[in-house]
Amino acid sequence: MGTERITQVGFVSIGRNEGERLKLGLRAIQRLCPGSPVVYVDSGSTDESVAFARSLGMDVVELDMSVPFTAARARNAGYQRLREAHPELDLVQFLDGDCELLPGWMETATGALDDDPSLAVVSGRRCERHPEASIFNALMDIEWDTPIGETLAVLGDMCVRVAAFQAVGGFNEQVIAAEDDDLCLRIRAAGYRIERLDARMTLHDANITTLSQWYRRAKRGGHGYAQVHHLHGKGPDRYFRRQLLSAAVWGGAVPAAAALGLVTNPALAVPPAGLYGAIVSKTALWRLRQGDSPRIAAAYALLVTTGKVPELLGALEFYKNHLLARKHVLIEYK
Repeated sequence: MGTERITQVGFVSIGRNEGERLKLGLRAIQRLCPGSPVVYVDSGSTDESVAFARSLGMDVVELDMSVPFTAARARNAGYQRLREAHPELDLVQFLDGDCELLPGWMETATGALDDDPSLAVVSGRRCERHPEASIFNALMDIEWDTPIGETLAVLGDMCVRVAAFQAVGGFNEQVIAAEDDDLCLRIRAAGYRIERLDARMTLHDANITTLSQWYRRAKRGGHGYAQVHHLHGKGPDRYFRRQLLSAAVWGGAVPAAAALGLVTNPALAVPPAGLYGAIVSKTALWRLRQGDSPRIAAAYALLVTTGKVPELLGALEFYKNHLLARKHVLIEYK
């Protein structure tokens, strides 16, 4: 971890059929960082994504979709192309195709990495572009508001020191969800630090409008918890252990006890149903204390708690595939 100053930054943007969201994102990079090289990685788009990126003069990588897609694979492909063309780069900013870079972020990110050679990854505040469009978008905006300061891992929109990325071999392409957590944990194990900075970074367009999308996203999250815990859970942080236990209790044991009670003796279903109601109420009160409206607090409590069921299903899918030596397939929700 040398002490040389940072001078060169490149961008990797990944996407598939992002339409206008991608256009906003790529234009923002060019507007805010006109001298920086950009690689756009496309995963089988059927819209004009590839043509648009090329019309801006950006390098484009079109993934072979006969090979299972993961965000990790796309980011690695973009990084590889970027480094081949620009080996002088010190930093890479990864962006998802539905995200728009905000003014001031790159100055904040590069300044922090410039000032501290032990710092390898920084991320900022991702904000939902349209939190009012659906209750699901609003809840995701809450999810993005992560604690500020040194942390174990950050979001996929991250600015990464090339030396650290190279040292750990990039993203693990077998991890289909929470690949950003996996990368950050390996970078920390290599002796670097990771921070979530107090700065707005990107506008994100979740575009989640249905309950089925929300629950499929929760299932993917559960798969990510299980896979990354399998890889890193024996460490001192026991990474994602708490999330897996929560899914097992509130997504499995309590609902199963209630269902069993309904079948055998309805009176036996009352205690587990009461527990479920208690945790929903406790969560809603916590969100009210954080300043949420009653509507948002109630929706957060109900959807996050019921989302433990698909989280558990996602975790079980990982363990099943792992035991049977099957490939893990991306769980898509939009």
